[in-house]
Amino acid sequence: MRIAMIASESNPLAKTGGLADVAYSLSKALAKRGDEVVIVLPFYQAIADKGLKLEKLGGFYVQMSWRKQGAAVFEWKKGGLRFLLLQNDYYYNRESLYGYSDDGERFAFFALGALEALKVAAFKPDVIHVHDWQTGMIPCLLKNRDDPFYLGTKSVLTIHNPAFKGMIDRYFLNDFYGLSDSLFDSGAVRFEGMVSTLKSGIVFADKITTVSPTHREELLTPAFSQGLDGVLRLRERDFVGILNGIDVEEWNPRTDVYIAANYGKGKNLEDGKHVNQSDLLASFNLKWMGGPVYGLVTRLTFQKGISLAIASMRKALRNGANFVVVGSGEYELEQELEDLRREFPLTMGIYIGYNNALAHKIYAGCDFFLMPSLFEPCGISQMVAQRYGTLPIVRYTGGLSDTVHGYLDLGSKRPDGLAFRDYNEQGLDYAVSLADEVYRDQPLYYAMARTAMGLDRSWKKSAAAYGELYNSIS
Repeated sequence: MRIAMIASESNPLAKTGGLADVAYSLSKALAKRGDEVVIVLPFYQAIADKGLKLEKLGGFYVQMSWRKQGAAVFEWKKGGLRFLLLQNDYYYNRESLYGYSDDGERFAFFALGALEALKVAAFKPDVIHVHDWQTGMIPCLLKNRDDPFYLGTKSVLTIHNPAFKGMIDRYFLNDFYGLSDSLFDSGAVRFEGMVSTLKSGIVFADKITTVSPTHREELLTPAFSQGLDGVLRLRERDFVGILNGIDVEEWNPRTDVYIAANYGKGKNLEDGKHVNQSDLLASFNLKWMGGPVYGLVTRLTFQKGISLAIASMRKALRNGANFVVVGSGEYELEQELEDLRREFPLTMGIYIGYNNALAHKIYAGCDFFLMPSLFEPCGISQMVAQRYGTLPIVRYTGGLSDTVHGYLDLGSKRPDGLAFRDYNEQGLDYAVSLADEVYRDQPLYYAMARTAMGLDRSWKKSAAAYGELYNSIS
């Protein structure tokens, strides 16, 4: 099958979050199954700065009402995948991927240009798979424009984050996309008096997915859907939840080049964890006080439960624990973490920003990994932690419910982490107290660690599920 993966970011070229991991890892897994996969991305400044050897395939103009912007298509190949990069310096030669006042226009250009780029590359897809609001209008374009090249092409939309809906004024439906006002008047693309590119994708895609089975159920309720539950219920039969995997080649404690000692779940697990823990603490100039070491690698946002983590870790640090953090985000949360470090300078470490090497060290060197999220569509970090034998402490929500079987929970005969349900300080305190209990019983801790490391978190099963989904519509 020929699949075009059209996304606003993808490893290893451009990344701000989990979308980049999914676009790349899923594409790799599909290619291993024998599918022909092309990933289409904007040619961001961050990609140009990498100095890659690229082949220019051609160029064209994109007409958006009175705007006429030139575009060039470059190709880069890696590991059986083709990347098509849509170049336009006016829109993409910028410091960041997102966060500009004209983002609606920038990604309208990308949606229109991506469809033309596939023509330049002579790649006629059986399925176009789009992601989130940035590319959400593509299924609408396929259904409402008469383009012989795409005759028979089907579309799939994956919702990663329903909070961002691609809201633009109704005027731009025609001004950017050249589409009829009747799509707005009928309600097909209308959301709260504006056009939502994400809703448009939900309405017009042949199938809709999200990144875990539990999050699929959550999105059908008002509490979690950010207002999209109504339209999703209308498409309920075409809406599935497929759990993300992780890149098991990148995240492999047996071969990881960033950690002090490689290890598996066999006899060298205990020694490997001890060596990596010492290396991790040394990397942050911290002193071990005899207690568990807790880690956190995340965007510092309200969604991630950072305030809960700070409150619980303050108590744990008083009781001899260590706490290490890599992340950046909301200034207030960054400052709260800095205050905690000043309070516990010998046992608490923080790196503001993202540091890949330190992230690997945290996964390998910690005893427990914190993810007390308010909501989490899937989550990748908890699965990476499990692969490294570091037990995740999570709140049961979204994909965390699908991937962690908590210690002492009913039905968890072979626990692989710790969990709580109520989003409050007492809930996390309960889970941390269980973690301390497990830590004091080292045979139990390592039994759980080996269970976690034995889980299959690869993309193989997920790619098979996507393959079945594609086949059902092609």
